[in-house]
Amino acid sequence: MSYPIVREPRWPAFVAMLAAAGVYLALPEPLSLGPSWLLLVIIVLLLIPILMTDRYGHYKATRILTITANGIITIAMIASLILLVRGIPEHLETPKALLRSAGALWITNILVFALWYWKLDAGGPLKRDHPNGISGSSFLFPQMLSRKEHDSSWKPNFVDYLFLAFNTSTAFSPTDTAVLSRLAKLGTMVQSLISLMIVALLAARAVNIL
Repeated sequence: MSYPIVREPRWPAFVAMLAAAGVYLALPEPLSLGPSWLLLVIIVLLLIPILMTDRYGHYKATRILTITANGIITIAMIASLILLVRGIPEHLETPKALLRSAGALWITNILVFALWYWKLDAGGPLKRDHPNGISGSSFLFPQMLSRKEHDSSWKPNFVDYLFLAFNTSTAFSPTDTAVLSRLAKLGTMVQSLISLMIVALLAARAVNIL
């Protein structure tokens, strides 16, 4: 029995991409690569061809542009984290600015890795849309174990990957979702490390202030 292909809505991921770039505006200028508004402008400019190519079915171009946009956000986030680490011993940022910067980077970390998981898992959303498209998934969601006949078409969408990324940043582990592939394990390790660094830096600075 064949099932119709139900295409996952792409707009939550595109909104998350804009949000990740928008959160970057909360960073002070010394912690951003160039003006803090530059990242948002770049992502907005990239989203125009992303939306157009997706609308007209040029999915390979959409994939390349989406990965490029997320790669730019990732580079900006890591660079800002490095600048934040370098600046803490010199007390370059006020406690209020430090808290705002760390919070912005923590949120960006969640959104960035949610986008990576969503875009790369099982070949991406386009392949997951097909029947048995999640058979090669790098993540074992609980719904995959309890799927019944009437719900056999279940597949993860962006919210599931956002939940996975949120848990990884807060609990430093994927909690209810098993990580299967080595590449996905490396990804969750990097995300947990970034989150741990941000939390540790905040704690160290707080102790110093006290």
